Amino acid sequence: MKVYLLYEDQDFNFDANLPPNHEDLIQALEINTLFRAMAGGDQFLFNVATKVLLASSDQPNVIRYRQRILANCLSEPTIIREMYAIAGDALEDRRKLWGYHSPQFSAAILPGAVNHLEQAFNRLKQLRTLADNHMQRFHSDGLTTLFRQLQHELDDEYLQTISGTLQALRFHQGPLISAELDRDNSGINLVLRESRHTKPGWKERIGIGHRASYSFTVPVDDEWGQRALSDLISRGINLVANAAAQSADPILSYFTVLRAELGFYVSCLNLHEHVSEKNVPICFPDPCVWGSLRFSASDMQDVSLALQIDQPVVGNQINADGKPMVVITGANSGGKSTFLRSVGLAQLMMQCGLFVTAASYRADVCSGIFTHFSREEDSSMTSGRLDGELKRMSAIADQITSHSLMLFNESFSATNEHEGSEIGHQVVHSLLDADIKVLFVTHQFDFAESFYQDRKDSTLFLRAERQADGRRNYHLGVAEPLPTSFGEDLYDRVGGGWMGECEQRGPSAPQTVEGLDIPST
Repeated sequence: MKVYLLYEDQDFNFDANLPPNHEDLIQALEINTLFRAMAGGDQFLFNVATKVLLASSDQPNVIRYRQRILANCLSEPTIIREMYAIAGDALEDRRKLWGYHSPQFSAAILPGAVNHLEQAFNRLKQLRTLADNHMQRFHSDGLTTLFRQLQHELDDEYLQTISGTLQALRFHQGPLISAELDRDNSGINLVLRESRHTKPGWKERIGIGHRASYSFTVPVDDEWGQRALSDLISRGINLVANAAAQSADPILSYFTVLRAELGFYVSCLNLHEHVSEKNVPICFPDPCVWGSLRFSASDMQDVSLALQIDQPVVGNQINADGKPMVVITGANSGGKSTFLRSVGLAQLMMQCGLFVTAASYRADVCSGIFTHFSREEDSSMTSGRLDGELKRMSAIADQITSHSLMLFNESFSATNEHEGSEIGHQVVHSLLDADIKVLFVTHQFDFAESFYQDRKDSTLFLRAERQADGRRNYHLGVAEPLPTSFGEDLYDRVGGGWMGECEQRGPSAPQTVEGLDIPST
């Protein structure tokens, strides 16, 4: 039997390596917050979510296949969690039956193997019963195929046959083994026979009449006789014992895959519960073929930020269809970096089959997502910030391919504006020429202005809004870049404004501004 809940015609490879840039991606987009919400404190679910999310699919049909399954899961979460629990219990059964993993004799292998087979088939019967009772509630291709498979391959006749065979392998009246004598009277060609154990007639029981068979009993205190008998039994049941032990492996493999693939959908259910509590909008995105330059969203929110704070998160709207590049400028602390993270997270969530935190989302799939965010200077002092930025960009250049998505956040800002703008200009032009979609957050007016002059028609320009009194509303609107980021607003709020108020009021109690304790003068 096959699971096929993440792909229509194959199992998901949970042993595959994560993308080489996964550490940068997790750090830049703060994805661990998302993983923790999906895991709900379960390390296994954390690992499953990590594997599936970072190994995002670039095939729209695969994404839609998972979306339909997830929609079913969201409508029947209790049944999905019950299936997941059954698969987990089956694997736990195996761990408890540790005794037959390393026996020395076939006679010791067989009871353990039979025990495990009985428990494994009991778990399969639980899945079969669940499919019988609830199949009509599911309509996605993946789950209906799974349920039909359970009903077809685990029908009543098959289950009865397996149950009878396992009972026979218990050998309640001892195994029946035939043998031949070799030239030295040693036993050869031992074969385990089906034991019918018919009762002897009354004449045979009282010692008269024809005997159906002849037997003898090895005394309990005959150590060598007991050893010889045990050796004969082990040789006789060796093939059956090995077959029984090996037959448990495919069932174990099935439950392993079922638990892992169902685990992804259970982690999605966990995330859905968290975002529902936050009243965050969610939708199933519309994945388009790569290269179609589709990118539009409404009320798109940063899911990691929404999971971390109690206040509502401001969503943004964007329509960049037909635009291979988006340049984001505007006021400091105006929501630019948050918007960039929301794009990267939404793209990852879409391409693994998840819902996204937006009222609507449509984008073409990409072959990979890469981030280049500004960082603090190397604490070891082995290199400066600019050198570190260039090294990271070089590593990205070795990995990135056509139809990827590249996210820049204040990149190449460790030098003067003219030099940083020129570096950024050359890097971005090379990426665009290679059919790579680019989103770039920057305070460098020279950089933004050069693209506004040269590529206005193929670039979307967004600007973080600033209200008349200098406050931020965290909305991004379509607007040309300005030569200022309004840094004086922050100075007024934290520095100059506070100093001016102190000069007018004189000494006062400590003030708190944006979470900073400011001492009195």
